[in-house]
Amino acid sequence: MAAIILVVAAMGTMRCQYFAATHARIARAQTAAAHVAQLLSEDWKSTGGSTEYDPTALGLGFSEPLAVPSGFTTAEGLGSTLNDGVYSVTVDDAPLLVMLKYLDVVQDSHVEATLRQLSVVIRFGATRGREDQHDPDNRLAEMPPMTWVTYVRIDASNG
Repeated sequence: MAAIILVVAAMGTMRCQYFAATHARIARAQTAAAHVAQLLSEDWKSTGGSTEYDPTALGLGFSEPLAVPSGFTTAEGLGSTLNDGVYSVTVDDAPLLVMLKYLDVVQDSHVEATLRQLSVVIRFGATRGREDQHDPDNRLAEMPPMTWVTYVRIDASNG
């Protein structure tokens, strides 16, 4: 009887450890995604919100733009997709798909300035057709996309 109780207790402990490790992995992936979103939005903003922005020039492992995968949805009102694609990158063993979007929200012809919305949308998932061996339950891929939005003022001097 004692052996049965010990086995049940051990199984409960192992299950608890499994869920704790899984949630710690999800938290690390969300933190990595937030860092990538902040990096990209600040770097893109430093170019004045250029429609020619290219994250592959950072040299941090971003792929060339890939076709937007089916099911990659974004919130309404984010504007046009930069380079008509998504970039893939893996950070801290978290595979990320990154879409950059921009929208001119306000134009003031009197002062010759435009307020441009810059959006970084990040979705978790396997990159370049590979399955994620670190996410066997596919929990990251099932998470909703993360959206990071900032604004830049573009004036007559282009920045």
